[in-house]
Order: sequence, then structure tokens, then C-alpha cells
Amino acid sequence: MSLKALRTHFTGEIVPDADNGKTVTLAGWVHEIRDLGGITFLVLRDRTGRAQVTLVKKKIDAELLEIVKRMSRESVVTVTGTVKAEPKAPNGFELLPDSITVVNEAGSPLPMDTTGKVDAELDTRLDNRFMDLRREEQTAVFIIRDTVQKAIRDFLEQNKFVETTTSKIVAAATEGGTDLFPINYFDREAFLNQSPQLFKQMLMSAGLDRVYEIGPIFRAEEHDTRKHLNEATSIDIEMSFADHEDVMELLENMIVYVYEQVVEKCQKSIDILGIELHVPKLPFNKYTYEQVLDIINNEIPEIEDKMEFGDDIGTQAEHLFGEYVFNKTGESHYFIIDWPTETKPFYAMPYEDRPEISKSFDMMHRMMELSSGAQRVHQHDLLVERIEAKGLNPDGFEFYLKTFRYGMPPHSGFGVGAERLVMTMLNLDNIREAVLFPRDRKRLSP
Repeated sequence: MSLKALRTHFTGEIVPDADNGKTVTLAGWVHEIRDLGGITFLVLRDRTGRAQVTLVKKKIDAELLEIVKRMSRESVVTVTGTVKAEPKAPNGFELLPDSITVVNEAGSPLPMDTTGKVDAELDTRLDNRFMDLRREEQTAVFIIRDTVQKAIRDFLEQNKFVETTTSKIVAAATEGGTDLFPINYFDREAFLNQSPQLFKQMLMSAGLDRVYEIGPIFRAEEHDTRKHLNEATSIDIEMSFADHEDVMELLENMIVYVYEQVVEKCQKSIDILGIELHVPKLPFNKYTYEQVLDIINNEIPEIEDKMEFGDDIGTQAEHLFGEYVFNKTGESHYFIIDWPTETKPFYAMPYEDRPEISKSFDMMHRMMELSSGAQRVHQHDLLVERIEAKGLNPDGFEFYLKTFRYGMPPHSGFGVGAERLVMTMLNLDNIREAVLFPRDRKRLSP
């Protein structure tokens, strides 16, 4: 059967006035059926929206009406009929059917409701993700996520970046530590990669100059929170002949461009989610780590435990400081810069005149951290020192260190969590709602 026999249009492609009187074929799922006696409505749903198929008892073939009344919800159907402009119907039109074909009948009862009339717990939704994704709110999330990733690629290509794909099976950890998933690799132990960090730095030595990658990363952290995943999508960039200030400017411009593209191209999905997107204002505010500590210790009374230099900024402090920034500036995005060197990975460049401070940054949203980046150490001997200072053995990083002996330019970069970016943009309650099939410490299927 040809595609044209199954579908000539998506529901969202119908223009009520321009297509009024036109014969079209729609294909999708039976969202619901409303039998009002003298008139029956079949609501057909596809990726782009819904269409009302109207069957008037006195005007429709009795056999066709009986087919509709026997249908189970979520069955796959095709409908051929005439478009009639109708302002009260979904998308401003109804379809007067000539023929209706049941392509595949759905079983009953359904594992969950797709109309929004019956709520389901997140675990139930994720157990039946194929069905959950049929809900228009979830479709809207992934239409927007698609636009976000396209916008990132567009922005980076405009800025002369080359897209790369690095290995996800590695022999050593990116930063040492134990948060790794080991795998059997023939007769050797290997790991799923935590980050493309070492590879993208090696590509700076290779002369590619500006690279980016959008791909999976794996962290064997035993978190069980609404903002952590064990498999996530990282948006990574690395840039030669640039310092941390250069890549912070690139990052904030990229975030603004992404928001602008979503506002321009996804208004229907935004409306479905019932949110209003505020495009961030440039430049993002910057606070040094020491300024953040001072504000937390002296201006946010809800935090009882005083912080000292070198302490991590915990979840409560992070959230309250984000609210502090928002109340002061009206903006949700900001940078925390100049972190203590010992709190950052070995490849973060220390300041020459104050080596206890690194040329590093986190880009924050008032809800959570979205990105981490830095100027990198590009001198071989200093990098070895930093690896040893972290209690790691440089011999385990020989494949990486080798590239620093033969002409490594100064370079900087960052990584952004794609799911966190979407989660904060759309004000989702749980990061798992921004992933098609999430992987956390409890969920390995579907």
C-alpha cells in the first residue's frame, strides 16, 4: 500500500480556509469517540495535533457509522473525507468522511489514559512510555527538544565548529574515580565513557581547532533525584586559541540563540505545555565563587551552616542562591566563575598569579547547574603535576598526555546537559520527562 493511500496530510498541515472543500486522507490514532446519538465525533490524533471527524447519523452510511462505534481507542486508522472549516473544532476544521479504514485495532483496556482525563504516576508512564509519548504534552516536549538540538548545531556551525563523534568505550576514566560502568571488552576490562573531554582535547592537538559533539555520556553515580540520570546527552565543545572568557561568551550566546529559535518555531508546543518562555538577557551575570560564599554566608539566612573556601555548593545553597539572583536581576541564567582549583578536574587551568583559583566556570539556571567549563591546561609538565595532585597515576593517561608533547595550542571548552537544558527551559518536574527512555539506578527497561 502506498503512503499516499494512507495519508496525504498531517492534521497540522490543514489550513481551514485554504483547504475548505478539499478531499484529504489523514492517518493516526483514535484519540476518543463521542456518540451523541444523532451525531458521532471521532477525534483522530497524529504527531501534529488532532482532527475532528464528524459523522451525522442521517447523512452518513450506516455501515461506516457502525465501524466507528465498534472502534477501540488508540486503534490506528486512516480517514478520507472533505475538509470543512469549523472554528469550534480542533485546529479550526472538521472532516466529513467518505471512508474510514482500521489499519490496526488496539487492545483493551489501555495500559494508561492518553486523553489527560486520568492521571498516572511517573513510574506508570515510564513503564508504558510508548503510550505516554502519545500524549500531546509529551509530544510537545520532544518537538521542542528536537528544535533545541537543531538550533545548537546551527549555532555552532555558524561559528565554524566541526561536529565530531568520539568513542563511548574507553580504557581509562576521564577524570579518574570510580563512577564508571565497567564492561567486558574481549579479554580486557573497559568502561563506558563519562565524557568526551579527553578526546576533544586531543582533537585540539590534531588541529581541528573548533569541535563539538552531541552524544551520550554514562555516570555510575547512585543518585536517585529528579535531576540526575545515569545515561545523559552531553553537548560538548572545545575551542583552540581561546580562554575561559571566550567560551563563556560563546555559551551564553548559544543559550540565547536556542531560546530564540524555540520561541520562533515551537509556539504551538509552548502553548500545549501552558508555559511562557523568557529569552535570557545578555550578558549573563557573573559571580566569583568567593562572592557566592560571601552572599550565602551573610545574605541568605535560610542557610544555617557557614561555607568555607573549598566547600562544594550543595543543593539547598545552589537553589537559594539561584532565587537570590533571580530576585535581584529578574534573570534565571548566570555564571559562577573562578572556582578553587582543587574542586575542579585536573585539566582546569590555574591562574598564574593565584594557582589556588582556576579559570573555570559553571553556567547555572536558578533550578540547577546546566554547564561546566574552563580554560584547559595545555602544558605537558603542568598537566602531569595536576594529575598527580589529584592522586592519579599519569601512566594511565599516557594516550592523552602524548598529544601534549607535540604542539598543543591553548584551548578552552564546556559541556552542557541536554536534558537539564530542556528541563529548565520547560519547567519540567523531573528530568526523566525530557528523555525518551531514561536510565537511572532503578530503571533499565524499557
